[in-house]
Amino acid sequence: MSQRKSENFIIFLVSIASIGLAVESVLMGWEFWVPPLIIVGIVLLWVMNISQKPDPETREYYYLAFVMLLVFFHGVHESSLYDAAIVICLAMVGFSFLDHIYMINLFGIEYLIILIIQFILAGNSGASFSVFDVSRLVLHQMIVAFIYFCSVKFINDRLEKEEADRQKSERISAYDTDMEDFLSNISHELRTPVNVVNGMSDSLIKKNVGKEAEFIKDAGIRLAYQIENIQDYTECKRGDILLEEEVYDSTSLINDVVTSFRLFDNNNGLELVVDIDPQVPVRMRGDVKKLHKIFRQLLENAVKFTRNGGIFARMYTEETDYGVNLCIEMTDTGIGIDDNALEYVSEGMYQVNKKRNRIAGGIGLGLFIVYGFAHRMGGFVKIESEKNVGTTVRVTIPQKVEEASPCLALTGEFDGNILFHVRSDKYKVPKVRDFYRYMATSLATGIKVPLFAAETVKDIERFREKMNVTYIFMGQEEYEDNSEYFDELSKGDIVVAVSAGSGFEANPGSHVVIMPKPLYGYPVLKVLNEGREVKNLEYSDNSVRPAFNGVRALVVDDEPMNLVVASSLFNDYGMIIDTAGGGEEAIEMFWERPYDVVFMDHMMPEMDGVVAMKHIKQAAVNSGRNIIVIALTANVVSGAREMFIREGFDAFIAKPINTYDFERVMVQVLPERLVQKGGARS
Repeated sequence: MSQRKSENFIIFLVSIASIGLAVESVLMGWEFWVPPLIIVGIVLLWVMNISQKPDPETREYYYLAFVMLLVFFHGVHESSLYDAAIVICLAMVGFSFLDHIYMINLFGIEYLIILIIQFILAGNSGASFSVFDVSRLVLHQMIVAFIYFCSVKFINDRLEKEEADRQKSERISAYDTDMEDFLSNISHELRTPVNVVNGMSDSLIKKNVGKEAEFIKDAGIRLAYQIENIQDYTECKRGDILLEEEVYDSTSLINDVVTSFRLFDNNNGLELVVDIDPQVPVRMRGDVKKLHKIFRQLLENAVKFTRNGGIFARMYTEETDYGVNLCIEMTDTGIGIDDNALEYVSEGMYQVNKKRNRIAGGIGLGLFIVYGFAHRMGGFVKIESEKNVGTTVRVTIPQKVEEASPCLALTGEFDGNILFHVRSDKYKVPKVRDFYRYMATSLATGIKVPLFAAETVKDIERFREKMNVTYIFMGQEEYEDNSEYFDELSKGDIVVAVSAGSGFEANPGSHVVIMPKPLYGYPVLKVLNEGREVKNLEYSDNSVRPAFNGVRALVVDDEPMNLVVASSLFNDYGMIIDTAGGGEEAIEMFWERPYDVVFMDHMMPEMDGVVAMKHIKQAAVNSGRNIIVIALTANVVSGAREMFIREGFDAFIAKPINTYDFERVMVQVLPERLVQKGGARS
């Protein structure tokens, strides 16, 4: 029983007994001034309990003193000789719930004092005791002794059980901590070979050695994601997630969903429909890396547990005083989650099906990571699911607004009408048709353009007779059913756009615009803004790939293959690379040759990266040189970047090396004279 419940139980018993004592006092003609004091005492007792003031230990002293006074008041009257044992037994049993043996001892001593007083009173009054009276008194004393020893035993047993539970909890906690440390360490150790696998496969791909290199890289990327999941899980479990806020384009989040879906195995032929509200602010501030991970985890779960139909990803915002609430929804037509399972999905490593022949893979960390990230960012997660119908996971996270203009907007005045041509009978799961219709309606409403649904060619012709149709959007199947008709339309004033899978091509001579699946708002807006001459329908951050020609760099790492990977990557940017296998060698090389930047591994034998960095920085000061030292390490625990910057590093890049992160960091830390603009990204 908890402390609060024990207090309530004791106060309830004491209140009933006190009221009974007050009534008995009046009926027996005892001291008239005592009943009012008893009532006042009960009131104070409840006030202390309700207010929970003062501290628990002081309240317990008050309860004990109040009850001992009541017991003493009752016991010192001559008529209470035989009732005193009952009252003491009740007091012992009641206060045994507070688990203090000294209280039981005090009640035992009080009973002995009351007996002595009763015998003195009996002697003064000349009362005599019969054999029956003596036997009753002996029996009462035996009962009091029995209750006393039972109460003491119960208290000791409970205290021993609590101690055993505490020790068990500590062992479990220590085991969890050890397991978390193990997972964190193993994820760190795995990053180094994964960095090598990804880097070397990239080199092989550049040499056109065959598809095998691409398969190796795909496997490496998949393993890298699983390593990240382990790292994220341990940080969520420990509650030591640190946030890294930066400004980001909201459209990049949706592009991440589209790109991720194309990388997933989609043997079931699932449809992905992506709906981004055009009124979402174009730029926001928050931890965009964790938002990307939330999107990926939700999408990965939806793909894993959906056999037929499709997935509907939504992103919209709700205005607030501090900015916006970013709302992310992922709806699937999958197997669903029953009510019992919903209670456990946020507890970590929960899988809907744990059998060896389960329908989906994965290590079961996704939803726990989503919960951990969302809560850390001040948001919340809501799951709605129906068995064999589907699941909707809604994540709401507060974000600051950097630029409030809509993320999707027309560049000029729109003239004409849009037809959305999708056959309602082509989807085995009707909800997929609803996904497309909702997405199209939401987009048209957001950018304020007229949109009409046309299921058949006859419907299209009827709309053409009544209104000025300028755009027709459709799926691949709809085009293939009437390709000649749509090819002819595309040669006129109507822009015909087809959402199709990879490898699809329109008929020769056709002017049909091909939009790669999955369909979402960005390419649709590109078509509406640029017409049939549209190019680059894939989302791009419009950045230009930089070059660092002539930049002299020293790469320091105790793993030889990491040096090969880094050198190969950095050489592509025109950099002049030297390598060192440890901190001491790096310091010697720095004294001998001029460098613009040093890439330093963290965990190395003999001299770690932090110590080596400080020696190099001091050497630069002593020789009047400027040097930039960047931490290039697999140590990517939450807050690692802040830790390295605090130690004195100029920047931080994680392994496996992400080219976008590398370019961003280099542009930030290098002087402008060392950065040249390269070609636009593909």
